[in-house]
Amino acid sequence: MTTPTAQEASYELAQVNIARLKAPLDSPQLKDFVDSLDPVNADADAADGFVWRLEGDSGDATDVSVFGDDWLIINMSVWRDTNALTAYMYQGRHREMLARRREWFERVQEAMVTLWWVPAGHRPTVAEAESRLLHLRTNGPTPYAFTLRTSFPPQGAQPLLGEVPDGLGCSV
Repeated sequence: MTTPTAQEASYELAQVNIARLKAPLDSPQLKDFVDSLDPVNADADAADGFVWRLEGDSGDATDVSVFGDDWLIINMSVWRDTNALTAYMYQGRHREMLARRREWFERVQEAMVTLWWVPAGHRPTVAEAESRLLHLRTNGPTPYAFTLRTSFPPQGAQPLLGEVPDGLGCSV
């Protein structure tokens, strides 16, 4: 593992992912998803490189509005870097939930996940996340908003192509 440069250490990685529910959160169809939220969030909170996650009054973010659409739910967090985020995403309970996402969420064509660098200590807002996601949908991956497949270093201009396990990542 390489030691981050001073410039890299002054930035942290923000990520947002949204999903369109197939049924209400209190429905039998989403019971396994809802029952998994607390353990999966606890895994994230304890993960190496985890910094922060968005929480609403419920302790998770399922009650936080995104794009003014009651059928969309949001997950937003901040991580040390893409390696820390990737290590968490594709293992354990979170990987199991990713594998089952089609049971709970609609398949959509537009990008529902984006990443961007924030100054260390900054906690992004939902409005900021919406802006980054809309930018990715319009422009594709750029230093302003990117994906794990095509990421950028902090303040960087050259994309870094990453490995995402088949069937688990976004197609952008």
